Amino acid sequence: MTFSEYQKLFDGILAGEINEKPYDDSHFVEYVKLNLSRQNRWLKKGEIAEELKLTIQSITEKQTWLVITEPWCGDAAHNVPFIVKLAQLNPNITLKLQLRDSKHSEIESYLTNGGKSIPKLIARDEAGADIFTWGPRPAESQDVFDQLKAENASFETQKIALQEWYNNNAGCAIQEEILTILKSI
Repeated sequence: MTFSEYQKLFDGILAGEINEKPYDDSHFVEYVKLNLSRQNRWLKKGEIAEELKLTIQSITEKQTWLVITEPWCGDAAHNVPFIVKLAQLNPNITLKLQLRDSKHSEIESYLTNGGKSIPKLIARDEAGADIFTWGPRPAESQDVFDQLKAENASFETQKIALQEWYNNNAGCAIQEEILTILKSI
């Protein structure tokens, strides 16, 4: 799906037009509402670092960037907007989104420590070969998550801590990691 179609999915869930699992649960609908707000904030206010912008603009071969995601995913709300902004910088990059929980999802081929963690970015060349993958979250936020998990922090505490981390980081870590990947290939 396109990013526009992905955004319409949020609208359909929030309007009650899409209410099959997991969106038959009010908690998931609330996550979607929060995530739409977060996603829109980063789309509006997120800034791309100049070095990364120039690196993305210098890509000369056609690529497809596939993002495996879901509207309920908090990490996606903070990371997908930056991936979208990067893809928009170069007409050689075609962005596609795929729902992790759909029957056609490729997530099983891109597990993180055996789990279906998202978002996951897979960049492919014209022949469909993987160039690189990234995700599901910046390493520094993963460290925060791992520490909280080791402390047996509640889910609510984990959510708040990660939200604060993302707000304070403002998309810098994902950009630094993608820049490092691009420079290494």
